[in-house]
Amino acid sequence: MSSVDPAALPLQRLYHWERERADAIWLTQPIGGGRLREINWREGADEVRRVAAHLQAQGWPAGSRIAILGKNSAHWILADLAIWMAGHVSVPLYPMQTAANARQILEHAEAVACFVGKLDDWAGLQPAVAGLATIALPLAPARELAQWDDIVARTAPLAGEPLRAADELATIIYTSGTTGQSKGVMHSFGTITAAVQMGMQRAQLTSEDRILSYLPLAHIAERALVEMGSLASGAHLFFAESLDTFQADLQRARPTVFFSVPRLWTKFQQGVLAKVPQRKLSLLLKLPILGGLVRRKVLAGLGLDQTRMAAGGAAPMPAELLRWWAALGLRITEAYGMTENGGVSQATLEHEFRPGTVGRSYAGVDCRIDPDSGEIQMKSAGLMLGYYKAPELTREAFTADGYLHTGDKGLFEADGNLRIIGRVKDNFKSSKGKYIAPAPIEDKLGRHPAVEACCVVGANLEQAIGLVMLGEAAARETKAPGGREALSASLAAHLQQLNAGLDPHEQLACIVVSDEPWSIEAGFLTPTFKIKRNRIEEAYAARFATWAAGREPVQWMRA
Repeated sequence: MSSVDPAALPLQRLYHWERERADAIWLTQPIGGGRLREINWREGADEVRRVAAHLQAQGWPAGSRIAILGKNSAHWILADLAIWMAGHVSVPLYPMQTAANARQILEHAEAVACFVGKLDDWAGLQPAVAGLATIALPLAPARELAQWDDIVARTAPLAGEPLRAADELATIIYTSGTTGQSKGVMHSFGTITAAVQMGMQRAQLTSEDRILSYLPLAHIAERALVEMGSLASGAHLFFAESLDTFQADLQRARPTVFFSVPRLWTKFQQGVLAKVPQRKLSLLLKLPILGGLVRRKVLAGLGLDQTRMAAGGAAPMPAELLRWWAALGLRITEAYGMTENGGVSQATLEHEFRPGTVGRSYAGVDCRIDPDSGEIQMKSAGLMLGYYKAPELTREAFTADGYLHTGDKGLFEADGNLRIIGRVKDNFKSSKGKYIAPAPIEDKLGRHPAVEACCVVGANLEQAIGLVMLGEAAARETKAPGGREALSASLAAHLQQLNAGLDPHEQLACIVVSDEPWSIEAGFLTPTFKIKRNRIEEAYAARFATWAAGREPVQWMRA
């Protein structure tokens, strides 16, 4: 694999923009009450230098692990860079997790300190950082901690351009844990930079681009596209204030590049259809002149009318959802990657609209399908160094010739586009001895407009069953008179249509509807809204056989 240009490494890019675009706004941060704090490249670099000097003054050994626990903010990124400039390793933590999980990661990483940012539950998470040196970022609720602004005010900045070599450990990113306990993925400055450079071939970010950062920066996709992409290109980053202000935040940014997960693309769609029913929208879009006006109005209402590149990832994007957005004039690039490969493996091309695929490999990515298991395996300069303090797991993650085991099953179509068809280990066997791949069935099950998330289960059952969580609007409608009955009828019809397209051994015995949302806090979803299959099975497995034996095609978890 090719080595990276030292000038492309993150700190070197910070120094470049500090020199070349000192007065250009880099970070726009809402600070409450409709007010903003705008930070240019000179100001941002100066704060990084001062906090880096403070960290160095603590006398920790070079390469010490320093965590960042908080929601996205301008100072989350500045803290990351300060850790690096000081000679240390950053460990991002998801803000939506239990104190026990956070503590386990901090102890495993042997963190010496933690930056604390915006949090919804500081009281609940505070025990996780007990005993660590802690610094509160601006907007953090932890006023009893040392404050970032105070450190900046009293500390002289580091001079010159402190460098970190490409082969130095930069960060340990703990996976979100869909299959169990989190693992610490180690990336060097070189592997991160290589991944970003490959990604930039498709994104082609420039200093004229605007990006809204709101998905967790602890996740590889947001870290690579937003933080590292901004450093690579000079793009202007905006941050969201809260869920309640998200629409206003989006309108403020009017992003030219916008990344979202399937669940949020679905929520945007539902918001549009709540105002304009699908039948009416479809008719309007067919009209030659009026259709164009409607497209522009809908996208402008969402704040996406300036978006030149829309992307989705972190979970499969339903093909019907992609077609719906394409009809509005927004072709969503679907990207495929994982923490272990820097988030970069495949992405769809704008001129090749192929819903159901994740596109072609990036230049620099060598991807293959294992002929025996059907597993997708890949190799690139963006591959992780390994799992922190887990040499055996690291060995298991790679083939004998150095390809990463993705755990995903896939196939290459004739034109080179990759189609993902499930997880190697998610397949289960029915009591009839037939193997069932849940992912393709879940893709079809999730197409019903009321379904926000779903999970197909049924190991050792005669027929599998589909568990579904309703979207907010559908859940409200079930509480109205006759609402539950109407939705049951609609889901029953959907089940009948679904089963008609499946082989007999794949057909679902029933759909079971959850009355309660599956939340991140309860462990049902990862912070990027992917279903934790093991948690679903842990919570409901005792009732699978009863539901499967029931006579009704649609059943509710509560009577």
